[in-house]
Amino acid sequence: MIRWQDVFSKDGHPWRDACALSDPLAVRDLAALKRFLDAVHIRHCLVRPYQEVKGYPLVEGRELLPSFDNDMFEYKDLPGFALVAFARQLDYFSEIFQFDKLHPVVMGEGGASCPLENQVMEQNIQTLSTRLPRACQDAFRQEFRSMDTTLLDCYPSLLPYLLLMDRAQVFAWDADRLFHLAGVFASFPSDIDSELKRFGIRIGKFVYGDSQMYERNRMFVYQFLMELYGFPIVSERRTSSALFARKLHKMGERFLLRVMGQSDRTLTTYLSDGENRRYPQVEKIALVSVDEDQEEALGIIGRDGFFLDAARRVVILRVIYRQHRFDSSNVRQDRALSVAAQEVLHPLTGEALRGLNIIKDTSNMFLRLNDIVRGEYTGRIIYKRTEVVENTDTHEKRLKFLYSWLSKHQRRMISYSDDFFANVGKVLAGYLYDPKNVEIFDNMRELHQEVCTRFSYIQQARRVRILEDISHRSYKGERLSYRQMTREALALLNELQFEIVNFFPALVDDIITCMETILHDRYLQRNYIEAPEGSLTRAGQEIRKNYGRIVSLLDGFRAVRKSRLAGEARQMKEAVA
Repeated sequence: MIRWQDVFSKDGHPWRDACALSDPLAVRDLAALKRFLDAVHIRHCLVRPYQEVKGYPLVEGRELLPSFDNDMFEYKDLPGFALVAFARQLDYFSEIFQFDKLHPVVMGEGGASCPLENQVMEQNIQTLSTRLPRACQDAFRQEFRSMDTTLLDCYPSLLPYLLLMDRAQVFAWDADRLFHLAGVFASFPSDIDSELKRFGIRIGKFVYGDSQMYERNRMFVYQFLMELYGFPIVSERRTSSALFARKLHKMGERFLLRVMGQSDRTLTTYLSDGENRRYPQVEKIALVSVDEDQEEALGIIGRDGFFLDAARRVVILRVIYRQHRFDSSNVRQDRALSVAAQEVLHPLTGEALRGLNIIKDTSNMFLRLNDIVRGEYTGRIIYKRTEVVENTDTHEKRLKFLYSWLSKHQRRMISYSDDFFANVGKVLAGYLYDPKNVEIFDNMRELHQEVCTRFSYIQQARRVRILEDISHRSYKGERLSYRQMTREALALLNELQFEIVNFFPALVDDIITCMETILHDRYLQRNYIEAPEGSLTRAGQEIRKNYGRIVSLLDGFRAVRKSRLAGEARQMKEAVA
C-alpha cells in the first residue's frame, strides 16, 4: 500500500518540497497507480495552488452535484492537464492516438548504467524539453540531466514541468509490467459528431435523415452524453478526455484517465479495471469548504484531523458517481449521473473518511432556498449559461437564482419525500405568489413566469413519478396487489385529467406510457380481463371495472396529445409559409 506521506519525503511530511521516495516505487496495478497519482496531483494541482494563490477559488459543494453547472470563469494561473494510463505495454504504431514516446531505461547488472542507458535517458530528456516553453528548457535539462525521467520516482518532481505542456501525459507498463511515464504531448481523439449522433439514435432521440428531430433533441442528447462522463458541455480538453474514456472502455481497455480543467479546479478520473461495467467509473476530487451549518460533519472532520485548513473549513473531497442508462419512460429521463459516495481525504495519509453528506444535504438545500427568497444568499450562479449573477440583493437576481436552483435540483426534487417537498413548496409559493410582490413581478413578468413554470413542472412531474411507481406495482416502497394498483392509478388519473390542459407535453407522453404499461400487463389481462365474468371474485370485478375506466381515460389523454401535435404541425407550416 502506497502511503501519501511516503510519496514526497522520508520523514512523513507530504507537503514539503522533497521529491525522493522512501523506497523505489514498483506499481503494477491501476488501483495502486491511482493512489500514487492522487497524492501527487492533490499536492501539486490542488493544495500547492491553494497555499500559493491568494483568494484561491474553492469549489462549492453544489458544483459537484449533477447536473453540473457550466464554468463561470477560467483561472489561467491554475493547473490544468490530462493523463491516460494503460495496464499493458504500448504498441506505438497501433495506438489510436498521437503522442511523443519515452523509452524506459534498462539498467545493466548490479544497477549500473552504461553508455546505451545514458543515451536513452538523454533522448527522453530531449523529447521532454522540446515540448516545454523555451524559457524553461535549460533549467529542465540542468535539473534532470542525470535522471531517468520515465520512473514513477521522478514523477512528483517532473510534474511542475509537465503542467506547462498543453497536451496529455501517458503511462503504461514496461517489459517487467511496471508502470512508467511512457509518453507526453498526447492528443486524445474527439469524434464528437459521430459519437453524438450514434448515441442519439440508440436512445431514440434521433432518426437517420430527420433534421427537425435532430434540432429539437440535439442539446438534450449532448448534455446527457457529457453528464454521463461527469461534465457539462465544456472545453475541448475535458470533452476529448470524456469521449476518449468512452472509446477506450468500449474497446475493452483496462485504463485510468484523468483530466483537470483550469476553470473547474477539479480532478476528474475515469477508471476501467476490467470489471463488467457498462461505463468506466467516474470520480472527482476538489477542495471544498464545508458549510458552517453542518455542525455534526464539522465536528467529526475536526476530531479526526481531516481538515486541510480548519479556519476556513476546507477539506479534500472525493465524490464517486453512478451512471444511469437512458430511460425514455422515466419522468427523470435526463438523469445520467447521481452521487454514489462521498469521502473526505486526510491531507497527510490519504485515508478516506466516509459516511458524511457534504454536498447533498437536504436540510442544507432548504436553508439555501430560504436565504435566496429572503435576499440573504451570497454566491454566484450562471443564469441560462450566459449571465453570471452574484448575490440576491434584488428581486430580479432572486428570480434568476431560483430558476437556476430549480433547474439544478429538479430531478432530485421530483424524488424527495412529501414532507420535504411540502416545505420547499411553501417557501417558493410564499415568495412567487405573495400579493405584496405582484407589482414588482409585473415589471419582470417573463422572468417570473419562467420560474413559476419550472416550479409547476416539478410539482406535476412528482405526481407523474408516483404514477410510474404505481404502473410497476410499487408505491412508497411497498408492493401493490393488482386491485391496489388499478385503484391507486385510477384515483391519480382522475385528478390528473383536470390538469391536462395545463400539462407539459413530455409529461403527457409519460402518463400515456404509464397507462399503457398497466393495461398491457399480461397477468392482469389473462386473469381479470379475458377471464369469464362468472369466474371473478368481487376484487376481480373491481379490477375489471377499473381497467375499463383507465382505457376510457387513456383515450382522453391520447386525444390531447393528438391535438397538441396537430397544433405544432400547423404552427410549423405557418412559420415556413
